[in-house]
Amino acid sequence: MKILKNFQEHFKSKSRKNFFLATFALAAFTFSTTAQNGDGFGIKAGLNYNGNGKYFESIEASAKNPDKNVGFHVGLYGKIGNRFYFKPEVVYSQTKSDYDKSDFKMKTIDAPMLLGLKIIGPVSVFAGPSFQYIIDSKFEDITIKDIENEFSVGLNFGIGLNFNGFGVDLRYEKGLSENMATFGVPESRIDTRPEQLILGISFAL
Repeated sequence: MKILKNFQEHFKSKSRKNFFLATFALAAFTFSTTAQNGDGFGIKAGLNYNGNGKYFESIEASAKNPDKNVGFHVGLYGKIGNRFYFKPEVVYSQTKSDYDKSDFKMKTIDAPMLLGLKIIGPVSVFAGPSFQYIIDSKFEDITIKDIENEFSVGLNFGIGLNFNGFGVDLRYEKGLSENMATFGVPESRIDTRPEQLILGISFAL
């Protein structure tokens, strides 16, 4: 039974990784396609106002909610379509949450896959899943190695403005499922799931 359980966990982990690799491959293909046909390709950066999930200092302790803090992101985007469009992004992000003056920091690679609609003039709305891979996470000076899922999925939606290749957008992102990181003795736990407002600017190349 233990062997079967280990195999199932390995299979789930491998399937999840393959799914994320396919997502990044789709983003890379879109970037290549947009560069060739002129639909849209560029760079983006901005600020993340983030708070992760609840922190349990020990198994018996009550949950603590974080104070949100400011981080940043930088990356690439592609865009296919005009009024209706598909906009994949690959972004490096650094975020921080405060738990009673203790900092929880994360470094991630995010791949939002957005569907958008231009509603009037330069204004558009968009939504879609965001796939996240955790590169590194720390609580104060403790590097956290035991995270339930290094790959996770969230939801993005927001509003954007675009003026001749210069864009500004504001979006809300929320992780869809609990993703616990455990560390220390006695065991502490943090839900790494993000909840954040993201302000970004972009420039078409």
